[in-house]
Amino acid sequence: MVELIGTNAGLVWTALSEGGKLTPKELKKATKIKTEKDLYAALGWLAKENKLSFEEVEGELFISLL
Repeated sequence: MVELIGTNAGLVWTALSEGGKLTPKELKKATKIKTEKDLYAALGWLAKENKLSFEEVEGELFISLL
């Protein structure tokens, strides 16, 4: 499971480096991560490493790299 989270974290990082600021829905589509649980585990991994910025605009969450 930890290996899958790390792999997905790499996919998220790549998608954000290419796409800039994305919503979780856009990230899920860009990375082809199958479940929201797996996406949020990858986001948690990157957040713990201080790699992400989270911004809420008019109720919509946007995620970008620091």
